[in-house]
Amino acid sequence: MLLSIRSLTKTFPGTRALDDVSFDLRAGEVHALLGENGAGKSTLIKCLTGAYQRDGGTVVLEGAEIAPRSTVEAQDLGIGTVYQEVNLLPNLTVAQNLMFGREPRRFGMINARAMRVQAQAMLAQYGLDVNVDRDLGSYSVAIQQIIAIARAVALSGKVLILDEPTASLDAREVQMVFDVVRGLRAKGLGIVFVSHFLDQVFDLTDRITVLRNGRYITTEDTATLDRVRLIEHMLGRTLQDEVLHNPPPDRGPRPAMLKFEGFGRRGVIEPFNLEIGAGEVVGLAGLLGSGRTESAEAMFGIRPAQSGSAQDQNGALDLSSPGKAIAQRFGFAPEDRKTDGIVADLSIRENIILGLQARLGWARPIPRAEQNRIADDYIRRLDIRTSGREKRIGDLSGGNQQKVVLARWLAMNPRFLILDEPTRGIDVGAHAEILHLIHELVEQGMSLLVISSELDELIAVSNRVIVLRDRRHIAELKGQDITGEAIMRAIAASDTTEQSDIPNQKVTG
Repeated sequence: MLLSIRSLTKTFPGTRALDDVSFDLRAGEVHALLGENGAGKSTLIKCLTGAYQRDGGTVVLEGAEIAPRSTVEAQDLGIGTVYQEVNLLPNLTVAQNLMFGREPRRFGMINARAMRVQAQAMLAQYGLDVNVDRDLGSYSVAIQQIIAIARAVALSGKVLILDEPTASLDAREVQMVFDVVRGLRAKGLGIVFVSHFLDQVFDLTDRITVLRNGRYITTEDTATLDRVRLIEHMLGRTLQDEVLHNPPPDRGPRPAMLKFEGFGRRGVIEPFNLEIGAGEVVGLAGLLGSGRTESAEAMFGIRPAQSGSAQDQNGALDLSSPGKAIAQRFGFAPEDRKTDGIVADLSIRENIILGLQARLGWARPIPRAEQNRIADDYIRRLDIRTSGREKRIGDLSGGNQQKVVLARWLAMNPRFLILDEPTRGIDVGAHAEILHLIHELVEQGMSLLVISSELDELIAVSNRVIVLRDRRHIAELKGQDITGEAIMRAIAASDTTEQSDIPNQKVTG
C-alpha cells in the first residue's frame, strides 16, 4: 500500500470535522474521494498535506509513519496537490512557474537558458508543446492545470491530490487533463481525485471512498459500484427509506410568469430552458457541484448568463447584475448566510432594511420610525427570537439569522424569490417555520426557486423539481411524480441511461 491512513481525527471548536476516518491509496491507481458539503474531504486533504495537524490517528507513506507540519514538508515527503484554482503565478512565465524555488544557476545567477530547456523537457513528458517563455496567464485553464500537475509531480512524485481540477473546464479540456492523469497512473503514482462530477468519476477512477459528516462510509471498486448505491452512501438515505409526503396541492397549469430560454454561462452552467408560473415553487435537486447554485446565480445576475434570454409577460428582462435583478423584483437568499447573507456587526433592524434602502438609494434614507416599523413587523411575522430590533444579528442563532435574511427580501416585496439551502444549519423548530413560510408566500402568489440537498424538503414544498447533474438540467418531475426515488435515480443516471429507466422523467435544457 502506497499510503495508509488509520483512525484519523480532527476537531475544531464545537465541530468534529474528522471522526475515526481511514483511507488507503495504492500505487498506480486513481482513487476518488467523494462526499457532500461538510463530509470532511477538505479537512482530510489538509491533514495529509500538512496544512492542518491531526488530533489522532496515523498516516503511513511507503511503510513509514509521517506527520508533515507544513505543505512544503509534505511535498518533500512526496505528496503534492493541485486545486481547482491554479495556485501558480500567472504573471510569471511557464518556465519560471515550473522551476520556481529550484531554478538552475550558473555563477550564482539564474541560468535562463537551462531553465527553459528543463521546463520544455518536463512538459514534453505530458505531450505539451507550449512556449515556456510566455506568461502562464496567457494560456487556457486546462493548460495551466497540466502545468500545475507537472510542477506538483516534479516536487513530490509519489502521491498527487487533484481537488476539483476540472470544475472550470469544458469537455475537451477535461479529456486533455484526464490523458495526463492516466499517464501518471501508468507510471505508478497514487492519485486522489476529488470531484462532484459523477460521470468523470466513473470514467477515470479505479476505486471510490465516500465520507459523510466527517465519518468514513465505504470504499468500493468503481467498476462494480452502482450509481444509485453511491448516491445513497453520499446522502445517507436509501430508496427503501422513502417516506410518504403531502406535496403542495395541484392547482392546475399556471401561466408562465418567467421564461428562461437557452440561459447559460460557459464553464459554469450549460444552457437551460425553464418556465416558472405565478405562485409556483420550483425545486432544484442535485449533488453539490451539479449546477444548482450556478443556475440561481445566473438568474440573479451574480454570474450573468452569456447565452439565452429571460422574459416575463411584458417582454425581455435585463438580468446582467444583481442590481438589475432586484429592479425586476427578484430576491436571492444565499446558501452561506454568514458570509453572503448577513452583516454580523449590524443590528437586526439594519440588516432587514439594508436591501430596501439600497434599492431606494442612499440619498433617500428611510426614516428611522419607518425602519423601526418594518423591523418590528417582520420580527413579529417571522417570529424572530430576539430581545429587540437593535440586537446584533451575529449574536442570533442560525435559524433566526436566516429569518432576518428572508425578512430583508420580503420587505422589498419580490415577485420571484430564490432560496439556496434555506434550512441548512438551523434547528428543527426553525426548519418547520421556514417551510411553513414558503407555503404562505406561495398562497400570496409569490414564485419561488428552492435549492436544497434535503430531498424530503423539496418533496414537501415543490410543485416541480428540476434535477441537475454535471452542470446540466437533466430531468423534470411534477406533482405526485416527485419522489426521493425518482430524484435519486435521475441524479445517478449516466448519459447513456435509457429515459425509461428514470420514473416519469422529462428531459430539460
